[in-house]
Amino acid sequence: MESSALTWARDELCSASLGDQRRTKRAVTVLAQRAADPNASLARAAGTEAAAEATYRFFANDDVDPGAVLAAHQRATQQRLAAANTPVILAVQDTTEADFSRHPAIAGIGVVQSPTRAGLLVHTTLAVTPQRVPLGLVDQQVWTRPAETLGKRPPHDSRPISDKESQKWLTSLRRTAAMQTHLPNTRIVSVGDREADIYDLFQLAQTLGQDVLVRASWDRRVAHPEGHLWAYLEAQASAGEVTITTPRHEQTPSRTATLAVRCASVTLRPPKKRRDEHLPTISVWAILAQEESAPPGITPIHWLLLTTVPTTTFEQTCERIQWYACRWVVEMYHKVLKSGCRIERRQFDDLKNIRRYLVVDGIVAWRVLYLTMQGREMPNLPCTVLFETAEWQALYMFTFKSKTLPAAIPTVAEVILWIAQLGGYTDRRKNAHPGTTVIWRGLARMSDIAAAWQVFNSLIQM
Repeated sequence: MESSALTWARDELCSASLGDQRRTKRAVTVLAQRAADPNASLARAAGTEAAAEATYRFFANDDVDPGAVLAAHQRATQQRLAAANTPVILAVQDTTEADFSRHPAIAGIGVVQSPTRAGLLVHTTLAVTPQRVPLGLVDQQVWTRPAETLGKRPPHDSRPISDKESQKWLTSLRRTAAMQTHLPNTRIVSVGDREADIYDLFQLAQTLGQDVLVRASWDRRVAHPEGHLWAYLEAQASAGEVTITTPRHEQTPSRTATLAVRCASVTLRPPKKRRDEHLPTISVWAILAQEESAPPGITPIHWLLLTTVPTTTFEQTCERIQWYACRWVVEMYHKVLKSGCRIERRQFDDLKNIRRYLVVDGIVAWRVLYLTMQGREMPNLPCTVLFETAEWQALYMFTFKSKTLPAAIPTVAEVILWIAQLGGYTDRRKNAHPGTTVIWRGLARMSDIAAAWQVFNSLIQM
């Protein structure tokens, strides 16, 4: 019987068009190897010297188009969204740097932040339910900054958006809109942080009829007596208060925050500096959410959100705030990609090889996060929706040192907990959920335990 990682990898890449069925089969094998042990080196995940050599050949093969691999995953993501049949999906997005300064001789690599730091940039758009379960990648863009261009580009304001890195937001919105056309019963809302506060994005959203939710960065001019966005919102009557849970961030623990809320429709005027373009005004809804009594030493939350989704009631306003709070899921994804899959430690000699590797482990990182969040948000599903029978049975017997199986199939939450315990998880704080770190460690051990259990079972039955 094949592992859940192999079954999953086959389902994920079955539609990949790589020009040769043997390449598609190898892509499935490599994806399954990486999924079974995300933290491992390529050689260790492959298992044998011959398998490792085949993996390296796959990543060095110029006939393997990383775009085709991603497209197959995007089709699988679209199928998951259709099966979920949820009214709203959030396309949350963010950019991260992948630092390859340990391997600066990589052909074609760019720089990040300074000429002495080699690396590339990754902009991810993740499909997430309002319950914070990630269902797959909507888009992932990878690019480099050439060292010779640092400090030599024309002034930022004089360049068209197509020549700026902020083009990533428009590209993501177009990919989101393309997926939306196949999901008529689901509203996909593109969610971005302050960097996404670009007039062109609102204009494109209006053209495509695609919804966005963006945290405002600029005190934009508005077609109202107050003149500017913040003054206009602050002049609105308070609609009430909403409570949100903030994620843990570095040394700051997760906490509950109470926000005072104001909301109003608003007409944005185009930037003055672009007067010659004769841009139209844009009507959106604006939400001001402010924390008025943050704990000592904590920066109060102060969000001004702009959205194309109609927001006319207090309940809808609170919902939009909760949607924006889901954006941290993509930050968790990037943590898994860099710390769990250890992409910055991979040693390739060519940027093209890194791009092929990155799309594979990008899908693996999503799976780790998906398993983690399923255990939190959909705990009572039977574990067989995610794991093979032999895997949960082997895991149960190993965990409880038992010779007999339970009468009922365990839940997703139970099996995720056992996997986390393999990865070193201890519930020191009552009801604390396992995190991604212990999940990716535990997956590697579960794979070995299940394989050994199957071997011993076959020997006993001989």
